[in-house]
Amino acid sequence: MDYPYLPVVRSASLAGYLDLAQSVGLDARAMLRRAGLSPRSLEDPETPLSATAVRALLEDSAQASGVEDFGLRMAGRRQLANLGPISLVLKEEPTARAALDTLCRYLRLLNASLLTRVEDHGAMVIIREEILVEQSASTRQSMELAVGVMHRILCELLGAPWKPLRVCFNHRPPRDTKAHKAFFGTAVDFNAEFNGIVCNAADLQARLPGNNPEMARFARQYLDRALSGQHQSTKATVRQLVAALLPGGRCTSQQVAQHLGVDRRTVHRHLAQEGESFATLLQSVRSELVLRQVQDSDLPLAEVAQLMGFAAPAAFSHWFRSTFGCSVTAWRAQERAKAAVRQGQP
Repeated sequence: MDYPYLPVVRSASLAGYLDLAQSVGLDARAMLRRAGLSPRSLEDPETPLSATAVRALLEDSAQASGVEDFGLRMAGRRQLANLGPISLVLKEEPTARAALDTLCRYLRLLNASLLTRVEDHGAMVIIREEILVEQSASTRQSMELAVGVMHRILCELLGAPWKPLRVCFNHRPPRDTKAHKAFFGTAVDFNAEFNGIVCNAADLQARLPGNNPEMARFARQYLDRALSGQHQSTKATVRQLVAALLPGGRCTSQQVAQHLGVDRRTVHRHLAQEGESFATLLQSVRSELVLRQVQDSDLPLAEVAQLMGFAAPAAFSHWFRSTFGCSVTAWRAQERAKAAVRQGQP
């Protein structure tokens, strides 16, 4: 059976949108309708919304208002409680690191398009974020919202004085980075090789002062039932793994199969049952991530090529031209021209 890939997010992901939009001079309800969202959908935080529509709403709002840090301002209005039942479970974990692992387990219930990985690197821990929306459009605002919310979660768990070692974004910097430095309390690296937060591992091992274990137990039972009732297609699962593995170099069906604990033939068989192939999915995810890098960042093309698993820049250039029918330079020029038309520039 072919299951459509339609990632959704909870309406709670737009908590604070109405107030923020109005404060920067936007007609919030008109912006929602333009993105294909009903203003009434924000009344219930559990209402599922299209991840693609939410992404478009944030990007359009930033552009229409001229507020480059719109997503970050949204994050500044968030609290751990906005996560719903998950917040109760996170607060009762013994450490912030355990809370992060739990958040990754239940993240699909909050935002099916957001991929979060927690990696150990000696004395450091890297929390990587990626957004998959099956299109090349910018995710700048959604990414700053996601990383900003992760920072808010850690601050609430560890206490306000806590600060990360680094914060990184793939996209190019805004005209003024003061708001980002003030928000995160540390320098922010733009045009970086990944999106996310670098933490001191020892900080995440600090004990948390849990105080409501019985409520957390009921919340976990509720979340586990919700998780078991969700069907995630092989296509969606493989897309997430490809997006996670690709920046590390070459991504193969064998590597994906190893992460899933099955053999390669099983992956191919399940994808075929859904009318998909590994090669097609790899091409789709690589195309999405490449266009986002080319559009939103100033990272040298040689580094983009390496991040996307190409052995050499020449191989990347050949692949890009054969996939999109033009060079990277020509594609960028076309996108700049389209943006100028959208903004009414001559």
